[in-house]
Amino acid sequence: MSAKTVKVGSLELGQGKIYIQSMLSIPAENIEDSVKQAKELEAAGCEIIRAAVPTVKDAALISALKEAVSCPIVADIHFDYKIALECVAAGVDKIRINPGNIGSADRVRAVADACRLKGIPIRIGVNSGSLKKELLEKYGSPTPEALTESALDHVRLLNVCDFDDIVISIKSSNVKNMIAAYRLLAQRMDYPLHLGVTEAGTERMGIIKSAMGIGSLLCDGIGDTIRVTLTADPIREVYAAKDILKACGLGGGAELISCPTCGRTKIDLIPLARRVEKLLETVDKPIKVAVMGCVVNGPGEAREADIGIAGGNGEGIIFKKGEILRKVPEERLFEELKKEIELL
Repeated sequence: MSAKTVKVGSLELGQGKIYIQSMLSIPAENIEDSVKQAKELEAAGCEIIRAAVPTVKDAALISALKEAVSCPIVADIHFDYKIALECVAAGVDKIRINPGNIGSADRVRAVADACRLKGIPIRIGVNSGSLKKELLEKYGSPTPEALTESALDHVRLLNVCDFDDIVISIKSSNVKNMIAAYRLLAQRMDYPLHLGVTEAGTERMGIIKSAMGIGSLLCDGIGDTIRVTLTADPIREVYAAKDILKACGLGGGAELISCPTCGRTKIDLIPLARRVEKLLETVDKPIKVAVMGCVVNGPGEAREADIGIAGGNGEGIIFKKGEILRKVPEERLFEELKKEIELL
């Protein structure tokens, strides 16, 4: 959590809540499908939506998105400052730029002035592929120190323009560098930070890298918004982000606790756990639900669960906070658990 508060639409970054962000994967000129995807992302729990805006003409997407969804819209802009100005005019909630690649100081000032007039924050986006030649020569590679210095340089560019409504991201595909860079930056300034491991990969490895990088920082108390970048449907990014927040004790909704199975397991536990996991995606209660393989360890190991089931031989038990409520035939375990969840 940052010491400085920055408002993005109706959201206040820096107040303790961690917001989930994702990005549209539809080309900006395809407004109809972009709007459809934005609605799907919002329904899945995405709280901030970013859209690439490659041309001035594509700024028309911003107006369409603002009419279609209620969550804040961020315009992702590179090279042409006129695109940023057009997006500001279209009512965007945040601009994401790399101040170093949109041209001369007067162009940076033009964007800063326009954003200040409308109360629109700017997210400075630094990554290992955007470092200036001088920094690479100084540090030898995109080190955490190089990423941090680049971010500080960009902040100064905006501060010179009397602009301080800033959010920062310093992403790397190297998890250790990403963690170290954000820790360094958090020590140097108090702007809200957007966390992410860039180019994290396909869903399986991307989630692992993101959980390590984002999760480590969240557990340190660092970060205000997050994006899990996956080579996958953006909806999967939102679900993964939710899971990371839950694992860090920061997310809402239901959390699943389940055992890995062993030789004592007498019920078909794996498909049962998956079924419960699917159910919990739609449960908006801050509860822990346990699915355990046997009664030997089930209620005891998972006594912190608000409700749970543990298998037996053709039957199982329903337990609550470690206390057994009743026995249930195996084929009724899921339905009985579902009823208990509804009662919580």
